[in-house]
Amino acid sequence: MRWPCISRNRTDRLQVRAAALLLAPSLTGVAVFYLIPFAEVIRRNFTDAPGRRFVGLANYQSVLSNSAFRTAASNTARFLCVCIPALLILSLGMALLTRAAGRYGRLYQTSFLLPLAIPVASIVLLWNVLFSQTGLINAMLQTLGAQPVDFMGTGAAFWVLIATYLWKNSGYDMVLWAAGLDRIPAAQYEAAAVDGANGWQTFRWITWPGLAPTLGLTALLSLINSFKVFREAYLVAGQYPHESMYLLQHLFNNWFLNLELGRITAAAVLIVGGLLALAGLFMAGKHLLQRKRKQC
Repeated sequence: MRWPCISRNRTDRLQVRAAALLLAPSLTGVAVFYLIPFAEVIRRNFTDAPGRRFVGLANYQSVLSNSAFRTAASNTARFLCVCIPALLILSLGMALLTRAAGRYGRLYQTSFLLPLAIPVASIVLLWNVLFSQTGLINAMLQTLGAQPVDFMGTGAAFWVLIATYLWKNSGYDMVLWAAGLDRIPAAQYEAAAVDGANGWQTFRWITWPGLAPTLGLTALLSLINSFKVFREAYLVAGQYPHESMYLLQHLFNNWFLNLELGRITAAAVLIVGGLLALAGLFMAGKHLLQRKRKQC
């Protein structure tokens, strides 16, 4: 009578061993290239720059009292608070429009993805052509009788950075939303049409709940891509751009050039802690929404 149980347990152990063998290379790579270096970062933020003398919380005090860090952190937080929601809303609208376009939607999707294929150097050249003092936009403003705008030397630089991020990443997020839309059963839309639901009711009660799993992935990838916009800002404005677009990436680059490793490691731990806290709040909010839906 015990033979089937023994056979099942042996099969389970073999499956666990096979899974462990398959995951071992990936887990080893994650440990070697991510976990161990980050553990070293945590150790180094309590030491001096060479990493030999324990200094306690001196690096954190130096970082938090640094005006450049406060400026870069506030600009980065402002950038994320503006561009992430704007990108999610814009890309979702594009996905819905391409879906409503029927067979022509494929053509629109391809055109929206073209910014991803443009090299960074070409984007920088486009910035210079459009937003320089003698660029196309200022030429149009002068033609209309308006005063030219110093886009790279005023607060307008921040909004240029936002526009660049939205233009470059909206097509990518649109594809993610489109994949989420394809997962929603068509029978639900047909039932809503039979019941006389309008477009807003269909979106509120069918489309948006069906896109809930896609929202987390899209927001996470948008957050990751937001840190890549530094390349364009650095190539256009250099190490010290206008204060409105001076981001944490600029600060880390300058600290690294000055070999201020203690500050870098302490700031890195603070940023990771902040991102983990945001992720925890997001997951908690998502869990609460799911519980409310089940109660309803």
